[in-house]
Amino acid sequence: MADWTRAQNSGAVEEILDLENKRMADSLASKVTRLKSLALDIDRDAEDQNRYLDNMDSDFTSVTGLLTGSVKRFSMMARSGRDNRKLLCGMAVSLLVAFFILSYLLSRART
Repeated sequence: MADWTRAQNSGAVEEILDLENKRMADSLASKVTRLKSLALDIDRDAEDQNRYLDNMDSDFTSVTGLLTGSVKRFSMMARSGRDNRKLLCGMAVSLLVAFFILSYLLSRART
């Protein structure tokens, strides 16, 4: 009779351990699924950011080209003679005045 009770207890323990193993395996599977989803989201986000940076690089390249052309034209105008220097100084002063007026108006609009 003691052998039968011991065998029954051993079977119950094995069943409990088997259920616990299945529960832990299911928990592990759900964690792995969540990790896989996170990894895919991170990969997608990294690709989006790389595309954004590539677009910014091309934008900066085009702006650099525009600024280089403007500086060349500005330098040519500054070297071309006395009348152009007066015009250049007048433009510079008017741009500075316009900048300060706009900054003043913007600061007043925010308050």
